Amino acid sequence: MPTQVFINFPVKDLEKSKTFFGNLGYTFNPQFTDEHAACMVISDTIYSMLVTEPKFKTFTSKELANGHATKEVIVCLSCESREKVDDTISKAVAGGGKAWPAEPLDYGFMYYHGFEDLDGHHWEIMYMDPNHVQS
Repeated sequence: MPTQVFINFPVKDLEKSKTFFGNLGYTFNPQFTDEHAACMVISDTIYSMLVTEPKFKTFTSKELANGHATKEVIVCLSCESREKVDDTISKAVAGGGKAWPAEPLDYGFMYYHGFEDLDGHHWEIMYMDPNHVQS
């Protein structure tokens, strides 16, 4: 069985977060979704658990970071094209997110842009030319 990744994020409003990410094209696994958390399917081995802040606080004794004021992590996801990068960021901004950085970065072989979601979590969407990557 391949290693699976589950990235947990505290969210203020679970339904708004589900709508936001649903509009970006992500789906949710109902088997691991309830009124306290939603299992967002990123790929067949990568998932994000969107967890209400009260439930998330039961996982840690530390203060929850305010994603609008501090950053603890940046999640970078690859995609199949430059157009998909732009499309994802456009949908994120239309859904209430904020583009970050303000403009996409283009290194020729790699193109990426990012956004902050409704809770200020930082996501980057990246396309890398497969001809540039050596195996």
